[in-house]
Amino acid sequence: MSDKVYDLEERTFQFAKSIRLLAKKLPKTTANIEDVKQIIRSSGSIGSNYIEANEALSKKDFLFRVKIARKEAKESAYWLRLILETNDQEFSNEIKTHFVEATELKKILSAIISKSS
Repeated sequence: MSDKVYDLEERTFQFAKSIRLLAKKLPKTTANIEDVKQIIRSSGSIGSNYIEANEALSKKDFLFRVKIARKEAKESAYWLRLILETNDQEFSNEIKTHFVEATELKKILSAIISKSS
């Protein structure tokens, strides 16, 4: 994910896609199976809520959806940290890259909320 995408809908899609590709590589341990379910859900929810925000019928609805997207970005960072700390080093660089992206998405969404309030 080295090339930053400035279309936030596309960037959130690419994030969710890359999480799914990472999930295919991780060992199928009991913990990973449960954690991967969570990260797949939260990573996909960032983009879907942002898309819904862009179709909002009111400013209040827009802010509500963007806040949900931000919450999901925070949650994605949490699951990535947990996966990072419970798996072998061979995945650490890739997981850290995803963690940074989740954090950046959270900051972008926070800025949108601040400027829209």
